[in-house]
Order: sequence, then C-alpha cells, then structure tokens
Amino acid sequence: MIRILFVCHGNICRSPMAEFIFKDMVRRAGLTEYFTVASCATSREEIWGGVGNPVYPPARAELARHGLDCGDKRAVQLTAADYQAYDLLIGMDSANIRNMHRMLCGDPEGKIHRLLEYAGENADVADPWYSERFDVAYQDIERGCAALLQSLTNHVKRGTV
Repeated sequence: MIRILFVCHGNICRSPMAEFIFKDMVRRAGLTEYFTVASCATSREEIWGGVGNPVYPPARAELARHGLDCGDKRAVQLTAADYQAYDLLIGMDSANIRNMHRMLCGDPEGKIHRLLEYAGENADVADPWYSERFDVAYQDIERGCAALLQSLTNHVKRGTV
C-alpha cells in the first residue's frame, strides 16, 4: 500500500483537487487496492472550532467540470503523526515545502516533495485563491498527478508495494 498525502496552505483548493484527481486516476487505472490518498493544510486558517471548511466552491466547480466529486471533504491540518502515517507528502508549492519541513522537524526519510517535480518541472502549482485560475491549477495538478502515478505504477508492477 502506498500512502500519499497532498498538502497545501489551507486544504480547500489545491490539495483537495490533487486528492480527488489522483484518486480518480488510480481508480481508472484499476489500482485502488494499492493506494491510500488524502490531503491536508499547513495552516489552521480554514479550521474553525475544530471543524474544517469545505472545498472552496470554485475548486469544487472545477472538479465537477471534469466529472469529479469531492463530497463532504473538509480542511484538516498536517500533524507530526502524518509523517509516519504516509509514504509521500506532496506539497503544491515551495512555501508548503518549507512549512512541512518546519512542522515536521525536517524530512529524514526523504518523503516530502513538490508535485510538479514528478513532471520534471521546477515549478509551483500557483495558488488559485489569488489568481482565480482554477482551470490552470487543475491542469498543473493533473499533469503532476499523472507523472506521480506513472512513477509509482512502476513500483506496483514490480511488486515492491
């Protein structure tokens, strides 16, 4: 089982988009038994009284345009326990990576990566909260998730999962 945690600042836009895009790719590839996928935030800005806000409506709408439903997903914050619970912690941008290193006291096992690294790009998934370009974020996330799945599928095929 490969356990993946997608991470962004608030867990209402990019990381839940990545979670549901990746889950759909895994489902279509017939590999659901090999993966556990979730998402979280580095901040508590979208969590009030212990309850997280739902996926931001424009992000939800962009997922729906591609036939994806994010259900009742609500924002949750990254915890120290997540480092051991997941095999990969995938940040959307450089700030997420810095915050994960700070919150998790480093990355001794090399689990923390930026999503677009898998697509061979030294780039961030731009935050659509500011750009309002949820379509562009979707395309970047889809490209990164496809490359991530391809790299992990090799492990599944070799039986090293």
